Amino acid sequence: MEKTSSSRWSSGGLEVGGHEEKLSLRGGLETEARAPHAHAHAAGQHEAGRARYRRNCARAALVLCLLTLPAGVLLLQRWRASSSPEWLFDVELPKEEDDDQDIKDDVFDDISPSAQNEYDRLLGGLLIEGFDERSCRSRYQFARYHKSERIPSPYLIERLRRQEALQKKCGPGTKAYSTAAEQLRSGQSINSTTDCKYVFLIIHAGLGNRMLEITSAFLYALLTDRVLLVDRYKEIGDIFCEPFPGTSWLIPSDFPLSYGEFTMSSPESYGNMLQNNVINGNMYRSLAGVKPPYVYLHLDGNYGFHDKLFYCEDDQQFLKDVPWLIIRTDMYFVPALFLIPSYQEELSKLFPEKDTVFHHLARYLFHPTNNIWYSVTKYYRAYLAKADKIVGIQIRIYEHKGILQRNGPFPHILEQILSCSQNEKLLPEIGVTDEAAGKNRTIAVLATSLSSWYGDEIRKKYSEHQTVDGTTVKVYQPSHEEYQKSRNRKHNMKALAEIYLLSMTDVLITSGFSTFGYAAQGLASLTPWIMYRSKNHAVPDPVCGRAMSIEPCFHQAPFYDCKVKRDTDLGKVVPYVRHCEDVSWGLKIVNETQL
Repeated sequence: MEKTSSSRWSSGGLEVGGHEEKLSLRGGLETEARAPHAHAHAAGQHEAGRARYRRNCARAALVLCLLTLPAGVLLLQRWRASSSPEWLFDVELPKEEDDDQDIKDDVFDDISPSAQNEYDRLLGGLLIEGFDERSCRSRYQFARYHKSERIPSPYLIERLRRQEALQKKCGPGTKAYSTAAEQLRSGQSINSTTDCKYVFLIIHAGLGNRMLEITSAFLYALLTDRVLLVDRYKEIGDIFCEPFPGTSWLIPSDFPLSYGEFTMSSPESYGNMLQNNVINGNMYRSLAGVKPPYVYLHLDGNYGFHDKLFYCEDDQQFLKDVPWLIIRTDMYFVPALFLIPSYQEELSKLFPEKDTVFHHLARYLFHPTNNIWYSVTKYYRAYLAKADKIVGIQIRIYEHKGILQRNGPFPHILEQILSCSQNEKLLPEIGVTDEAAGKNRTIAVLATSLSSWYGDEIRKKYSEHQTVDGTTVKVYQPSHEEYQKSRNRKHNMKALAEIYLLSMTDVLITSGFSTFGYAAQGLASLTPWIMYRSKNHAVPDPVCGRAMSIEPCFHQAPFYDCKVKRDTDLGKVVPYVRHCEDVSWGLKIVNETQL
């Protein structure tokens, strides 16, 4: 018998030892053999038949594997989706005890945990049903950990549904978006209106600033009937779930403009176009109905006088028909929108309680991804949930010690924290316990800081000394990164987890000028006690004060009155826009009923 050792794949089947065999997948296995040697011995034929039988059996198993592969892939994907998410904090959790919570948010194989409990999972109508809950647990579970008494207006809910439809109609992947992107690529002026106009936000700065700037851009999109798109390269997809159903808010990777190169000096900026008479004189405003394909709006803290004219009525009228507005900002510019006459009526309808802008829009827009949410809920249940009261203390240091050491330790900051919390009766004073006054209750303190020193010192004081009323104070700090790493993915994930943990507290102390604190208080609808910024390593007097509202502060607000065309005090134009408690030149929104 002639033996061959070669084997190869052919177009007709597997050739082994010179025999071509064909496999039929219908009804069973069939073989078709052509023997090249008619005079082969019967024993050889028998052995070849046995070999073919073994090969056919192997092929049958292979076919069955191929047929069942899709189901196997689905099972593997489900296993991966159900596996334990990443734990973000570098702390050890206490040993698991019997959890008497009504659901276990960290159990990822529970198909629909929130449906088993009665709470306002749709946040008063801000959210809609229909999202895959397993892919974004926080969307429908946040309300379980935080109950807000601030109810969104029916008109806001209506406008959010309209915005969702617009995002889906004009967003990435649609014909409308492709047309709009092609117009940008061509650089041609636009002489007709379109149903799809866009606000594209260039994301940068720290996480707190990002949340404020996204909220500001989204409100502006609502007011001007534009689609909101955000920078896909700043980890937004890693930390937040998609907010709009059926579409994405991330700018596609083939966006035609090199927007990363835009700066205050870019000729495409609105301020420079005004200053160089590109708009006022020779070009677009002199041509009826013709608009540039896009305008870059430089609204960062270093912006100039002409950039700030964005907040004027006449300039808004010009910009309303520009197809693309590309915004770079690191601020919460919402208070300035309340000063533009053409938007005031709409804003009053959207927000009858004027100081709820960030509260409602942030809870609508921001839903932490599963890894972040897992760390939030696990940490909350392990350390905070069983306390009688939770006090959040957000510590941000603006002083320097030496050349490199920014975050301390600064004893005067520690003194300020303790003075504020004890003077305002948020934490008990330390002293000899009065047996009769013993309250036998526990306060959990959640401290967030880049430095571990402040939390450690507060913990030490309350662990080594008794409180005057017998209250037990336990201090927890999820992380201490030592310095801000705004370009580090895991750092930003930890930061967002801590913002949400702060939003689950009962009372809140924040550091003045900190956007991190603004985001937490807005999500929580908590009016915080603000610790004023210290100077020259001295405790300020007063050490802290109660905020006027839950709204963030617009740090670098304009001071130009567009009507009278001169500088003026914009904190006195309307009663519901005031100067901030922590930034005297800034602006913030307050509720008229609180005045």
